[in-house]
Amino acid sequence: METLWITAAAVLWGAGTGLLIPRAAYRLSVPPEEEWRATCPGGHAFAGFRDSWLGQARCADGDSYGPSMPAMAAITAAVCAVLSSAVGAHPELLVWLVIVPVGVLLATVDLTVQRLPDVLTLPLAAISLGLLGVAALLPGTDGNWGRALLGSLAFSSFCLVMFLINPAAFGFGDVKLAPTVGAVTGWYGWDTLIAGAITGFVVFVLYGLSLIVARRTDRKTAHPLGPFLLAGAVAGVLLGSLSS
Repeated sequence: METLWITAAAVLWGAGTGLLIPRAAYRLSVPPEEEWRATCPGGHAFAGFRDSWLGQARCADGDSYGPSMPAMAAITAAVCAVLSSAVGAHPELLVWLVIVPVGVLLATVDLTVQRLPDVLTLPLAAISLGLLGVAALLPGTDGNWGRALLGSLAFSSFCLVMFLINPAAFGFGDVKLAPTVGAVTGWYGWDTLIAGAITGFVVFVLYGLSLIVARRTDRKTAHPLGPFLLAGAVAGVLLGSLSS
């Protein structure tokens, strides 16, 4: 019964935070040389934090734009539900629930313009490690903060090397996302980190191959890696929580 209540609360949290994503996703879905959009498609300037960044992307004339609000809510709620069912009443679940909406936002932006904005990736890494540090001090925790820190450093180093070897295929935004992915999976141990990373890369390769087979792209086409790194992190959390 406790797990049911936790999952229900996580679903409500995911749906509620997912409803806030569309406008931020639209504003951040810009080329790398731009920071974010200052106006909606109708030319109306954004003003105030809440009206600028949170909620449905809708012009003053009533026209909607950006990603679907129901889709964002459904995806975020689904991820929160799966994680809460696996993790249960452990303190780190609160950390995962904080990360999920930001992860969905990052994945949406990356799929749209192949960009992972610094305004999200860098604070997320610091927040993730900070919150995991707090979770490690609470009773009932099911991980280790030291491993999370080392995992963050190790996976960041690996991704940096990959970027230096092939910057055309491995973006620097992925390198900045790596500390969060490494911390989340490293929390449960090195085997979880490796399994999560492999899962993300394998799904990424399968995604690219499927597009080639469908003749929608060719071998030289670049694809966003961020969503798959995040998917690997989710897989790692599921694996780590279920095997611990």
